[in-house]
Amino acid sequence: MTSFTEGGLNKRLKELNSSQQSIQTLSLWLIHHRKYAHTVVKIWSKEILTGSESKQLTLMYLANDVIQNSKKKGPEYGQEFGKELAKAFKQISLNCSSKTRQNLTRLLNIWEERGVYSKIQIDEFKDAFGKETAKKITDEPPKKKVKHSHNHKPKKTKSQNNGIKKDKEIIIEVDGTKELHVTLSPKTPVNDPPEPEELIKALNDLENAPSCDAIVRERISKLPPEIADVSLLSQLKGKDEGEELLRKVNDAVALLTDYNTRLVCEMEDRKKVSSMLHDFIQSQRDLIDQAEQRLQEYQGKL
Repeated sequence: MTSFTEGGLNKRLKELNSSQQSIQTLSLWLIHHRKYAHTVVKIWSKEILTGSESKQLTLMYLANDVIQNSKKKGPEYGQEFGKELAKAFKQISLNCSSKTRQNLTRLLNIWEERGVYSKIQIDEFKDAFGKETAKKITDEPPKKKVKHSHNHKPKKTKSQNNGIKKDKEIIIEVDGTKELHVTLSPKTPVNDPPEPEELIKALNDLENAPSCDAIVRERISKLPPEIADVSLLSQLKGKDEGEELLRKVNDAVALLTDYNTRLVCEMEDRKKVSSMLHDFIQSQRDLIDQAEQRLQEYQGKL
């Protein structure tokens, strides 16, 4: 997974489109880089200010996906978006169609039902969104809609459901077309995958691990036998030799205790690196799956 840069984020936001795949792919990347949540949300807010109505709606769906899917990782995104959402809703309300208003009102209701934000915050968002007059639907050219019977529900194909439960799906309407928006991002590892630089550093650190410390290992191999062989105590010829042996034993104990402690730490480090490798490989596999799906989509359009 690529490293985070503001330039890289700006480029990804510019390329973002309203498709589920595009939103979820960027959401996965943002959640991975959640330690930059403050910077991400500030840049997101600027895009809201300058974006078109359809772009603003897509950015709100992106925020929704990131907020809901990052909760298990940490509160960073929920808190940072919480500071900016009122301003975002107010900005969007300045010149939005009734269709966009309906979609975002539905989003607010979902947040309220699922406890994504407190009722006080939801009311604040609703107030910001409701104070401005929406652009009349008559200002827009009429759009064709697919007619359904009153009780008819659009069929959902297996590829749309992706095996995700119904209560994790939202039917949204974008530019007159109904689409299935899955609020969960693609499958991610249980633990947050490391940055490539972090993984490289951890692997390099293992090259200087205690088990590779030739100097200490040599000192241990040269410890005198009398410090561990009780039978040699009978050969002591006086107090001075006894005190000298005691000094050697104490030095050996200190050396071995320190080395054993370092070895225990090394074992923990190796377990950590093993876990990092597992999570990194899994995240790369997820991205490969996404890339293959996107390639198939593009090939189908050719």
